[in-house]
Amino acid sequence: MLFNNPTIRKIIEIPLVQIRPFKTAARKDYSREKLNELAVSIEKNGIIQPLTVRKVSNTEYELITGERRLRAAAICGLSTVPCMIVSCSDTQASLFSLTENLQRSELNFFEEAEIINNIISCCHISRQELALQIGQRPSFVANKLRVLDLGRDERNIILKAHLTERHAKAILKISDKTERRIVLSEIVENNMNVTQSEEYIDELLREAKSHRKQFIYKKAVIKDIRIFENTIDNAVETMRESGIPAVKIQTENDDFIEYIIQIPKLPAGHDSGLTA
Repeated sequence: MLFNNPTIRKIIEIPLVQIRPFKTAARKDYSREKLNELAVSIEKNGIIQPLTVRKVSNTEYELITGERRLRAAAICGLSTVPCMIVSCSDTQASLFSLTENLQRSELNFFEEAEIINNIISCCHISRQELALQIGQRPSFVANKLRVLDLGRDERNIILKAHLTERHAKAILKISDKTERRIVLSEIVENNMNVTQSEEYIDELLREAKSHRKQFIYKKAVIKDIRIFENTIDNAVETMRESGIPAVKIQTENDDFIEYIIQIPKLPAGHDSGLTA
């Protein structure tokens, strides 16, 4: 097993200046208002749930869980915070942090995906192994990571418009980035919910597929006509080489192409030199 529960040593008060951020933590946009609310609560009631850290030197600790509490503590002027010190490897710390963070509501789905991706990269484990360690199916990890296929600008638009993870996954059905940006703008401007967005995108994909079929069919027809035309040209050329002055006349309009092959009549009893 890659992940066993970290060994808990003790809980002590640690100066804020001695706690550094966790290296695989996701980038988070914390609400200043919510941090201020938490700071007021901490000022009145103290920190009820200790932060989780691990010791990395004689004077430094690495934060594993509790970044919001740490920031709020700094806002309300605390110099120390209660911390639960654990002894664990990098992989154990990453998985512990992931499990803790995935259970917290303040993370958006892009941050969740970034945490998962960072742990896979830093700990050199597969998606299947990670899924096993956090008690999820491999499909859970794969689905979470899908949203990272969206560009940073697309993610910002989605978050700013308060779109959901299902919105993001529906938008990913559009492979062309330029078209995807247009579709995303339409969804935001028309305030489409998930169902409306999925139906809109599915309809666009159906239309595109239909147009592509028509395009392929037209190309095939044009290709077949060219083969047929080459066959006629070869037949006329063969007749000419045999001494028959055949002529091909071709006319074309909006509706059809017409081919006329003219072969002069030979006088009665004339031997063309051809054999049956």
